[in-house]
Amino acid sequence: MLLLCVSCSQKASVSRPPFSADSAYAYIEHQMAYGPRVPNSQAHLNTALWLIQRLRAYGAEVELQKGTMPDYTGHNQQIMNIIGHFTRQSNQTPLLLCAHYDTRPWCDEEPLYEDRKYNVPGANDGASGVGVLLEIARQWSLDSTMGAMDIVFFDAEDMGAPSSYTGMQRENTWCLGSQYFAAHNTQRYRFGILLDMVGAPDAIFPREYYSMQYAENYQEIIWRAARKLGYTNYFVSDYSYPIVDDHYYINLAGIPTVDIIHYDAKNANGFASWWHTRQDNMSHISRATLQAVGEVVMTVIHP
Repeated sequence: MLLLCVSCSQKASVSRPPFSADSAYAYIEHQMAYGPRVPNSQAHLNTALWLIQRLRAYGAEVELQKGTMPDYTGHNQQIMNIIGHFTRQSNQTPLLLCAHYDTRPWCDEEPLYEDRKYNVPGANDGASGVGVLLEIARQWSLDSTMGAMDIVFFDAEDMGAPSSYTGMQRENTWCLGSQYFAAHNTQRYRFGILLDMVGAPDAIFPREYYSMQYAENYQEIIWRAARKLGYTNYFVSDYSYPIVDDHYYINLAGIPTVDIIHYDAKNANGFASWWHTRQDNMSHISRATLQAVGEVVMTVIHP
């Protein structure tokens, strides 16, 4: 009993950075209220305008990176990446924090064929990472000691070919916004952190393969922060298979970037049973998980 009390006391004494899971949760709810944020939809445009307004409200200079990328059909997909530059000293090399704000046009993991025509709501797959980053932006506006960072909301991450597609190079049909960013970025970054699907109650964040390959030192910094804060139940020591996510293309562009992504090898597809289905809704968002991810990232960017 004494050992348990000592352990609790030590955990409670850890210095925790300011972060509000309630605030992050509200940002997710706000995105969900627009409906699925499928590119070229009104909900997508409304969300983009709101993100621009929020970033500016928290002190960012906002840059819209517009262009086109061919989708899996060969047609040009309009891209609008939203970049918030948070700068206090012009000579600082910023960090890169990123997530995607679009949602998948098809629920192609639904067991019933007739349900696959629906858009994915995208509470976890999209909105959760955006919600955490908006709360970090809000904290930056309140803390004059936080350094330079860019928050990038990527477009068209989830426009990858449907599961029924049998064409070549299927993996390169995903992450169109980050592919465009990687090809046109001129900004130098110290390193990057990508948040993807970071809100589930049972979230497990393993050490993703490409993150280890390109950004192992930074991944260790993040997982060390998680250990310090007592979040090893989320940030596990296991390793995952290579995941073609936004960070992959950013790493190829020479910016070492770590993917914090929910991946569980015990599941058939490696992701949650409701991934890319109509069930990706607010019932699968946990404030405790958002708090863990937010505190870890805040510790890394503002030790």
